[in-house]
Amino acid sequence: MLVGSAEMPLDDLLSKFAQPKKATPAQLALAWLLAKKPWVVPIPGTTKLHRLEENLGAANVDLTPEDLRAIESPPSSIKVEGARHPQWVEQTTGR
Repeated sequence: MLVGSAEMPLDDLLSKFAQPKKATPAQLALAWLLAKKPWVVPIPGTTKLHRLEENLGAANVDLTPEDLRAIESPPSSIKVEGARHPQWVEQTTGR
């Protein structure tokens, strides 16, 4: 997962919860989306087949209601700052 310095606490948190599930942080994030809103279809962007196959593994990550509460509680105390992408990347977005 490409993470800027402002997002590192969130990445660390996802890694902590993903490890016991034998999942990657990306799989855990996608599994969380699927568990929260089953009608949402996350479309992870990638150009690498192995990353797509990895992301598809999110469908096999089972999250209990307790898991969801544990995952959602700490982020409320983490302050994420800054732009999503560096300025030069933002300038190429939407072209």
